[in-house]
Amino acid sequence: MTELRKTPLNAAHHALDARMVDFGGWEMPVNYGSQIDEHRAVRTDAGMFDVSHMRVVDFSGAKARAFFSHAVANNVAKLQTPGRALYTCMLNPRGGVIDDLIVYYFAEDSFRTVVNAATAENDIAWFEKLNEEGGFGLTITPRHDLAIIAVQGPNARDRVWQVAPSTRSASETLKPFNAAKIDATPFGELMIARTGYTGEDGFEVVLPAVAAGEFWDALQRAGVKPCGLGARDTLRLEAGMNLYGQDMAEDVSPLDAGLAWTVDLKEPREFVGRAALEADGCRAAFVGLILQKENGKAGGVLRAHQKVLTPHGEGEITSGTFSPTMQESIAFARVPPGVQPGDVVQVLIRDKALPASVVKLPFVRHGKVLAA
Repeated sequence: MTELRKTPLNAAHHALDARMVDFGGWEMPVNYGSQIDEHRAVRTDAGMFDVSHMRVVDFSGAKARAFFSHAVANNVAKLQTPGRALYTCMLNPRGGVIDDLIVYYFAEDSFRTVVNAATAENDIAWFEKLNEEGGFGLTITPRHDLAIIAVQGPNARDRVWQVAPSTRSASETLKPFNAAKIDATPFGELMIARTGYTGEDGFEVVLPAVAAGEFWDALQRAGVKPCGLGARDTLRLEAGMNLYGQDMAEDVSPLDAGLAWTVDLKEPREFVGRAALEADGCRAAFVGLILQKENGKAGGVLRAHQKVLTPHGEGEITSGTFSPTMQESIAFARVPPGVQPGDVVQVLIRDKALPASVVKLPFVRHGKVLAA
């Protein structure tokens, strides 16, 4: 039996009596008690997540921009200011999603990505393959010496500044999807990015792994609530954010996963997967569902892989949960073109067809319910 990998904060999770599970080969916390309380802390105050299982990869070399122009579907020409970040998908030649990732620009010869844990090794191998085949000459460095802590919620930034006051002047003016590298004694150099996976404001902090425990403990003393994978999933689903392996995969086009906005087909730029996207186009709609109630009660919970029946043909739920914020059962679904917000479809739950309303994503952002 293969031993599970552990993040630098593993001991901290055990000290808090977290419920630990195997998450893609990593021992990770699902919750520290009440998943609902953790979810609500992020929506109303501040919570923190250990996301050190995700991989930071640095790229250096004169042709770094040309490499990413070829490797990802969004256009890195948008990255002109140091620290600017771009959410994008990396595609295979068939137009399927190898991974979704964030690309950070610091200089013409210095880029950084953060990739998903489950795909990290494949991603790095793919980066190396493209680098060699394209003759870009980059040095690609997986940063095993770094940890990542996401601090999220309306009070998250204030709590980070409380713990690391020296970061405030450089990070206070950061706009969403921007980052800064800051020397923050005693924690070392921090990359503070105004990004997240919850639909709330906050920072994702990349820091030396040796300082992660001290930073985590300081945040907890400042009133930031530790949160696990359970709350992370309900928060991201409410926020309309995809999960790799469920809502997108190597056999799913970003155009069929609600990610057309991350694909730049306007500029005459050749990137891996472009020809397939242009040949196939969008073959499915990606929508939100809210299970309708009868006599004030829902007849079940929307879950992944449940069949969706529509007048245009069958579809499938890709992610589903019970929303703590909305007190409704919600889901993402990939359905035939023609299904649109305002429609009512049927979802098969335990062989019973139950009505669900089609809505535009997201369901919740910045604590406000947007879908109804």
